[in-house]
Amino acid sequence: MAKKENNYYFDTFTKGLSFASDAAVLLKQCLENYDAEKLEAQMDEMHEIEHNADMLKHEMMARLVKEFLPPIEREDIVEFSHTVDDVTDCVEDVLRRMYMFNITALRPDAIDFASVIERGCKALENMAKELPNFKKSETLKSSIVEINHLEEEGDRLYIAALRKLYTEEKDPVAIASWTALYDTLEKCCDKCEHVADMAEQIIMKNS
Repeated sequence: MAKKENNYYFDTFTKGLSFASDAAVLLKQCLENYDAEKLEAQMDEMHEIEHNADMLKHEMMARLVKEFLPPIEREDIVEFSHTVDDVTDCVEDVLRRMYMFNITALRPDAIDFASVIERGCKALENMAKELPNFKKSETLKSSIVEINHLEEEGDRLYIAALRKLYTEEKDPVAIASWTALYDTLEKCCDKCEHVADMAEQIIMKNS
């Protein structure tokens, strides 16, 4: 797929996914030790991660404009970079919604979601490291399969969490708030799978 000297884009994808992984770790830490009074400070910390990810993407786009012959099609680089960035954005959105909805008490299944998201982001990071050597990699396919399985786990969590919410919760404001939060958590899992799907498309086009 790419000669060694052309690994810049693949290295940048990996770095972008390391930011997503950092964001997922922070999210899990926030939820495991949830304190609504600390949300503003935690949002600032999360936004710093997201900002650094954005800067990385902008730097790559600036280089791509001047690149004579990128290792893969420009359109694939642009689309893949957007899907990578979407993961970090979505994780950040979880904390934003918790703050906006004034969530003062955490539902336990939110932590289960955070764990799935963290594992998915780490699997994406491992996958990206193997992309330049996709023809010889012994772990790339297993990382993609793992991400797909984690998305399915996220779907199961989503169904169970909403069922429990609508059968046990009586407060309509809580129902509305947590429905939106569960939607965002499940969306994070979908975004992870989207990156893996895009990686598979790139591999197929370059095989």
